[in-house]
Amino acid sequence: MIRLCLSRLFQSALVLIVMSFVIYLLMGLMPGDPIDLMVSSDPDMTSQDAQRLRALYGLDLPVTERYLNWLSSALSGDFGFSRLHAKPVFTVIGPAFANTAILVGLSLILSLALGLSMGIWAAANPYSLKDYVINMLAFAGISVPAFWLALILIMVFSVGFGVLPAGGMSLPDETGMWNTAKYLVLPVCSLTIASIGGHTRYMRAAMLETMGQDYIRTARAKGLKESQVMLGHALRNALIPVVSIIALDFGALFSGALITETIFAYPGMGKLIFDAIMGNDYNLALITLLLATLFTLGGNVMADVVYGMLDPRIRISAGASD
Repeated sequence: MIRLCLSRLFQSALVLIVMSFVIYLLMGLMPGDPIDLMVSSDPDMTSQDAQRLRALYGLDLPVTERYLNWLSSALSGDFGFSRLHAKPVFTVIGPAFANTAILVGLSLILSLALGLSMGIWAAANPYSLKDYVINMLAFAGISVPAFWLALILIMVFSVGFGVLPAGGMSLPDETGMWNTAKYLVLPVCSLTIASIGGHTRYMRAAMLETMGQDYIRTARAKGLKESQVMLGHALRNALIPVVSIIALDFGALFSGALITETIFAYPGMGKLIFDAIMGNDYNLALITLLLATLFTLGGNVMADVVYGMLDPRIRISAGASD
């Protein structure tokens, strides 16, 4: 298992380096640069001034040389300043990440708890009325656009009944658990409803495939209760493909939910990344995108570890291949 983890960490580091160059190159291909923005905002700045500033900040160098300079600074802990916020990059990222971790973390926990339970229940009663109702609800959740669902929730609970705020976050003078939680109810519900259908369908399909295996028939032939067969034998193996989906969802803990955060005016990572790209804030956009990549890779490494915990044969085969 240790060799497997070290191998996956080494592969993730290589992918992260390659992605850092790709993202840096794409950011460099965007129209305009910080000096162009300074020229457009200051009519007294001449073209000679712009050239001197580009030479001062190294923007006149080839892109590969600029990337190596940036990588050297990043490895030493210098990630630069945000142009939009006039603060160090990680000073800007910290509050946004905390907000997104609360929002997406709560919705992920709820969608997994409800989706996996409904998927197991549907697989335990295949092609019954319960199964058809759960499938219909899952398909409805998958089919509903996230922006439409968010707007409907605002219209019903904020405009119609007036019981919940339409967006934003709690003010400093608002104290109490409910004053903080009421701003999260609608965005968390929106994200949960949008993702619960996919988790339900994946869990149901994995359970049905596992229930058709020979060892499940053997367990039933031994006289085990159906609950023991489902939870003790089928569930552990059925979770293996579902873990891959959960690992991808883990990356959303950092990249955030752009549409939901924008509609509810929630200051999270998704909105921060969007604003950084639209505002040509190169340092902020580059670091946030790289950290989103890092969290996605970290989720995949965690998934590999969970695979080995669920099925020891995966650890053995991985160790033999290494």
